[in-house]
Amino acid sequence: VLGSPTLKGSGPCSCLPVSLALDSINTGPMGSLQHCCCQLPKMGDTWAQLPWPGPPHPAVLLISLLLAAGVMPSDAGTSCPVLCTCRNQVVDCSSQRLFSVPPDLPMDTRNLSLAHNRIAAVPPGYLTCYMELRVLDLRNNSLMELPPGLFLHAKRLAHLDLSYNNLSHVPADMFQEAHGLVHIDLSHNPWLRRVHPQAFQGLVQLRDLDLSFGGLAFLSLEALEGLPGLVTLQIGGNPWVCGCTMEPLLKWLRNRIQRCTADSQLAECRGPPEVEGAPLFSLTEESFKACHLTLSLDDYLFIAFVGFVVSIASVATNFLLGITANCCHRWSKASEEEEI
Repeated sequence: VLGSPTLKGSGPCSCLPVSLALDSINTGPMGSLQHCCCQLPKMGDTWAQLPWPGPPHPAVLLISLLLAAGVMPSDAGTSCPVLCTCRNQVVDCSSQRLFSVPPDLPMDTRNLSLAHNRIAAVPPGYLTCYMELRVLDLRNNSLMELPPGLFLHAKRLAHLDLSYNNLSHVPADMFQEAHGLVHIDLSHNPWLRRVHPQAFQGLVQLRDLDLSFGGLAFLSLEALEGLPGLVTLQIGGNPWVCGCTMEPLLKWLRNRIQRCTADSQLAECRGPPEVEGAPLFSLTEESFKACHLTLSLDDYLFIAFVGFVVSIASVATNFLLGITANCCHRWSKASEEEEI
């Protein structure tokens, strides 16, 4: 490090040159290293394995001393964002009226809270550098969607809170590669009307899923049957349409009701009219009996015969009405001629 005027990062990010101009050090405030994914060599490295660089440059020597004294950001990226508090790998930026996510976080962040702000979007690749992230709290913001692949590098993420936002759908790749997720909260998203059948694919460790108080009228069985570890499922407060398409999901829930805790008291049907207001979990196989009615050959023949008879009767009735009307007309005309 001491033998080179600059440092180059590895991976998707790169670092600002370490060898700052000596004039800028003498005439103004010292600049800071750019937030990046690369890491500086640690003091514990075996210096004997490094080639002797010769006499160090004064500026490089000064920066090395500042790094050792803790004046400048170290390789852990411990700088805390403005308006946030950082302690013990916990970054709290909640309730700060933020309109965007903070651009720079400590590299070893494990718990990030951005709750109770006005954040409308998260930039793509925002979590790329934070490999240690375990908890992400984005509740009570203005999020309408998340960028694809946001969690590709957040393989240790276990708890995700997206409640009280404006999400309209959950796409198939929303939680891609986030296989460590244990808890997902999507509640109180009033515009949430669609969950892709493969939205939770691969989340075998998921135990708690909250989809309550949204705008869901239907949920595919495929979205849940690939979650073997699911323990708690919250789906109440949605305008469920309990038609024939909901039968597979309800049958699956009835079979898992003892192993999967659900908010059965809050889940109600909003349609069709004959079951409006009925608890979702009160519907039995008898409730969907009409969905399985099939007609035999005799039934089809009887319907065809009845249709034929009705058609003949209709034609005969029309014929008789026509004759009657014609006779009445002739009789009326003949009566008028006699009077004259």
